[in-house]
Amino acid sequence: MFDKFFIEYKYLLAILLSVVLGFLIGLERKTRAKEAGVRTHTIVCFGACLLMVISKYGFADTTADASRVAAQIVSGIGFIGAGIIVYRKNAVHGLTTAAGVWATAGIGMACGAGLYFVAVGGAGIMICVQCVLHINCKLFNLKRTYVIKISFVQTTDENQKIKEIFGVNHFHKLSVVRGGKTVFNVSIYTDNEIASDTIAEIMKNNDFIISIERCDD
Repeated sequence: MFDKFFIEYKYLLAILLSVVLGFLIGLERKTRAKEAGVRTHTIVCFGACLLMVISKYGFADTTADASRVAAQIVSGIGFIGAGIIVYRKNAVHGLTTAAGVWATAGIGMACGAGLYFVAVGGAGIMICVQCVLHINCKLFNLKRTYVIKISFVQTTDENQKIKEIFGVNHFHKLSVVRGGKTVFNVSIYTDNEIASDTIAEIMKNNDFIISIERCDD
């Protein structure tokens, strides 16, 4: 009886370790105001560890395939990740957070499997990678792309003037509205960030432009 209590006590310590590691990972995410924070990462890590313990030790005296429970953890976390990922304004948001939740489940599974050094080391590496990649360094900062949506009246060569003003050779999207006048709705991609004052100046000096909208990609 005492031996069984000691063994289950060891399992409980593994679960507590998973809670601590999940909390630390979630704390780093919360400081950056991500979609999934402390509670999500803590519960995911705890749940993965608990299921791993049940999978590995709960069916030890049966002929059931205990590995099937652990396998379902990986696919189950995928549903949580799918709920985090959002496609909005031609951009994907939450992909890194979803991947982090998936990796956090792996750390919880390592705790449940008794791989404590791997779990602690993996959590430390994960937190370090997240911190390093958020450093404001040119090595990690790729060029940003800005989508400029413009509506203007086309009478003669206004489309060429738009290309000259924004320094592009072609439009990525083009739609034409015919009515009392021909209106072009175009989208261009540029690496140059156009300030609001510049947009206001362009609007002021070009009466044929109806509207300009800048969308950060």
